[in-house]
Amino acid sequence: MKLVHKDIEKDNAGQVTLIPEEAEDMWHTYNLLQVGDSLRASTIRKVQTESSTGSVGSSRVRTTLTLCVETIDFDSQACQLRVKGTNIQENQYVKMGAYHTIELELNRNFTLAKKVWDSVVLDRIEQACDPAQKADVAAVVMQEGLANLVLVTPAMTLLRAKVEVTIPRKRKGSCAQHDKALERFYEAVMQGILRHFNFDVVKCILVASPGFVKDQFISYLFKEAVRQDCKILLENRSKFMVVHSSSGHKYSLKEVLCDPAVTARLSDTKAAGEVKALEDFYKMLQQEPDRAFYGSILCSPFKSEDVQNFHNLLVGLPDFAGIRENMNKIYSSSRNRIALHNVKSPNEMFVTH
Repeated sequence: MKLVHKDIEKDNAGQVTLIPEEAEDMWHTYNLLQVGDSLRASTIRKVQTESSTGSVGSSRVRTTLTLCVETIDFDSQACQLRVKGTNIQENQYVKMGAYHTIELELNRNFTLAKKVWDSVVLDRIEQACDPAQKADVAAVVMQEGLANLVLVTPAMTLLRAKVEVTIPRKRKGSCAQHDKALERFYEAVMQGILRHFNFDVVKCILVASPGFVKDQFISYLFKEAVRQDCKILLENRSKFMVVHSSSGHKYSLKEVLCDPAVTARLSDTKAAGEVKALEDFYKMLQQEPDRAFYGSILCSPFKSEDVQNFHNLLVGLPDFAGIRENMNKIYSSSRNRIALHNVKSPNEMFVTH
């Protein structure tokens, strides 16, 4: 994310102009937006025109609209963000008060205005615009015929590629078809790694599978790297770590990241803090249940005296917008800042705010 302009007054009202540069920036933007904000961005609008002869036609034109935000819809799989609201600035193509939906685009700037910019949102902008906050952990979670190539960023888990190849069963006296299909599968996974993982940023690549699939793949990977003289793989061989997982599906990434050996290896990466926060919660819930609580925040809003005693707060994605409404003033003015974590789902990574 690139910060183009920032204008915030002493009363914390103002606006910022940002440019989302990669898919993860849409997730950051989703967490910046709230109902009632003002969003100005470029969009496509279908416009009806009437010619001098009276015939009516329609065309799609690009224009810039300013909306009062009413609905925010984020697709976590495609990293697409749609914002619906009413037009609040006169426009050549759209009347005042007319509804429109803006789909924010990469590398196109937008301006977000708020009546109050709290510390939570300002911290989010700082985090999103920090060039060091990038994906430094990658993972290949696989089984025979299935592989998920994942990037673990400070904000979310991004599925970069899914490789599926049908592997025939071994037949008595003949394994040729099985071996050929397995080789095609390994080659597809290898190409996916080269295409989707940035070795200049990634510090560790976890290769996880049940059984011996991971070991066979690593053996194939570096034999091919030598044969093809693929220097990028050979130079980064030390970054690969082989670990066990119960399956090749993406949800197995959680158990992989909780493995003590993996935790030690990831100690200097940003994902490690997130894993530890959830592990500490589970441990405290077992050993000191009086100090760990869980439940719906929206049903029972916290008081200011409660917040002073918090150390970590883990918030599920559906509740995050609500907790921001209820707790922003308390959280922002709290003398002892707590660590606020947003847990996307029990089977995925979680997010620090």
